[in-house]
Amino acid sequence: MSQAETNVLSVSIWRGGADGSFQTYAVPSRENQTVLDVVTHVQRHVDPTLAYRFACRVGMCGSCAMTVNGRPRWTCRTHVSKVARGGRLEIAPLANMPVIRDLAADMRPFFEKWQGAGGAFEPTRTRRDPVEPIRPSEPDRVAVDEGIECINCGVCYAGCDTVRWNPDYLGPAALNRAWTLMNDRRDGAHAPRLAAIAADGGCHACHSHQSCQDFCPQGLSPTGSISGLKRLATRAYLRGELKP
Repeated sequence: MSQAETNVLSVSIWRGGADGSFQTYAVPSRENQTVLDVVTHVQRHVDPTLAYRFACRVGMCGSCAMTVNGRPRWTCRTHVSKVARGGRLEIAPLANMPVIRDLAADMRPFFEKWQGAGGAFEPTRTRRDPVEPIRPSEPDRVAVDEGIECINCGVCYAGCDTVRWNPDYLGPAALNRAWTLMNDRRDGAHAPRLAAIAADGGCHACHSHQSCQDFCPQGLSPTGSISGLKRLATRAYLRGELKP
């Protein structure tokens, strides 16, 4: 292989909507190059019509999530040297969501399920009331230490087999959010939220494959949060607080 060939990546990028196809581009290979750098090069120097999302570029927002060689990842923190296979990359939009165009997935179903799981905080106090302190050492707070770090990037949802098989499943991110709120004594919607996550498509639909945990760029464990919800729901059933 010539020196010129070793300095070029063969990058297949999804173009179009759901019925689109992969198009291959030659991209210069550079030291410490990220997958987002590759996509940006194509958009700026080869085809300006390429659609994709990014914002912070430093692993804080999660908006650059895409499917890289079959695995959902944050492209800004994924170095080409760690994922390229024989100088080749395949980049597609996140799975389990409709495709808007090219690498941009429609995240409305993801956030609609987040709402369906009772993901909104329902305050029990007004702004005129004093703020209720939550100490870091309190058991309920410790139980959600990891869960509150979720930034809703959609990587776990895109990598979840149950979401793929069951379109009604709320998904790991939505259930993780529900778990954090169920442990927040300041929230006033525990009962309706528990009913929502215990219904069809809720926490009991999780098969505990732990794909969400494997793929999470933050190293979080939505499976652990979902297990906590399963325990809460089971206790509520036994107490007669939920109807089977």
